[in-house]
Amino acid sequence: MSDHPEDDPLDPTLPAPTPQHWGAEALWQQLEPLLPGLSIEVVARISSTNTALLERARVNMSAIDEAAAELVQVRRSVESAAFGRRAADVQPCLLVAEHQTGGRGRMGRVWKAAPVASLTFSLSLPMNPPDWSGLSLAVGVALAEALDPRAPGDAGAPRIGLKWPNDLWLMEPGAEGARIGRKLGGVLIETVAAGPRRLAVIGIGINVQPMHATTELNTGYGCVQELDSTLTAPGTLARVALPLVKALIEFNRRGFGAFVDRFATRDLLRGRAITTTQADVAEGIADGVSANGMLRVSTAEGTREVGSGEVSVRLTPSDGGAPDPQAEDA
Repeated sequence: MSDHPEDDPLDPTLPAPTPQHWGAEALWQQLEPLLPGLSIEVVARISSTNTALLERARVNMSAIDEAAAELVQVRRSVESAAFGRRAADVQPCLLVAEHQTGGRGRMGRVWKAAPVASLTFSLSLPMNPPDWSGLSLAVGVALAEALDPRAPGDAGAPRIGLKWPNDLWLMEPGAEGARIGRKLGGVLIETVAAGPRRLAVIGIGINVQPMHATTELNTGYGCVQELDSTLTAPGTLARVALPLVKALIEFNRRGFGAFVDRFATRDLLRGRAITTTQADVAEGIADGVSANGMLRVSTAEGTREVGSGEVSVRLTPSDGGAPDPQAEDA
């Protein structure tokens, strides 16, 4: 996943991509008991998995004959017709794109990913948490722990860190306190009213294989094969899907409070000088996150909290490198 305006081609010096086998049926058997009614769909090419699921949810179900709706398939899995989708549905769905051509990041940014080299998918499910705040952080925790598991009492720095509010970063060994590393992935969460329910659509992009970027990326480029050279996009999905679903179920019951300590162990901003666009928190020192996922900032006037949609956060030169020229919008 890259914020470069062009598709990033695979490095021609790397081996040619091989056909991908997603194991959709095995994944469905693992996840459906936790998400009754789940369907899994793998498409070769799509503009945006988030947009597709949001549009399906917005279809007026009451205007469609229920029996007919069961037969209206908008797409079928590349592996099995058993995972086809109805034209209008608010049941849980895992939609995977082998090539996402019009992916979206936060605040309207464009995210594009090269086929095979990236894992791009969205998971939609109805949710009713006690507080929606901090959902992207909980998702980040689940992904980071799945890809970079740590044994209890492990004193070493984690290889995957979390940059509030929605990014995963690959840390270089010994980089703690020197630089923040390279972007590994990101999370985009959108919700939509669907009749009496509210549907959460969790979009995820993760860099899997090395890519050759035509222009140096502002945030650098990290991929999961630097952690495990055997992982493919399907293998990465298989590793993160169950932990993600379990985290969403936990968040739906308890909110972000259940993830505060786990996020803290991977918090990349804590203790760093930051600047924000919030008028009363122009600059300060990041001081972790609150129980509802707000970013705490120590300023000359005391500790303030800033939340999603209110602030851009960027590293300052005092962190041992140039400022991040592309602010991370919260």
